[in-house]
Amino acid sequence: MLLTILLVFHIIICVALIITVLLQQSEGGALGMGGGGGSGFMTARGAGNLLTRITWILFTLFLLLSIGLTLMAAAQRNSNSLTGGIERVDPNSLTRPLETTPAPEALPALPTAPLPQSGLPVAPAPAAPAGQPQ
Repeated sequence: MLLTILLVFHIIICVALIITVLLQQSEGGALGMGGGGGSGFMTARGAGNLLTRITWILFTLFLLLSIGLTLMAAAQRNSNSLTGGIERVDPNSLTRPLETTPAPEALPALPTAPLPQSGLPVAPAPAAPAGQPQ
C-alpha cells in the first residue's frame, strides 16, 4: 500500500519536473520574460532563479523517491519470480554424481518358456475382392 502511494507521488513529481523544465527558456529567459522593463510580477532574472530552484528541488525529490522505491521493491520481492529458486542452489550439489538405478540383475526374470498352443485351427486370411490383385 505504501509502495503504491509513493509510486503515485513519484509520478506526480515526474510530471511536475517535466513541466518545470519545459517552462524554462534557453539562454536564461525564464517564462518568456526577457529584456523588457523591470516592472511586473517578476523580473526575468527572478523567474529564472525561481524555476531553477524548483527544478533542483523536484530533481532531488525525484532522485530520493527513485532510490527509496527501488529499495522498498527489493525488500518486498517474493520468490515467485522466474529466478526465485536459483539463488538458493548449493553449487557443490551440481557436481555430485546422481544416484544410480538398481542393476538389471536385480529385476525379476521374464519367462522364457514358449507359449502354450490352444490346439485350435488357425483361420485363413480373408480373400481379396474380385478384380484386385493379391
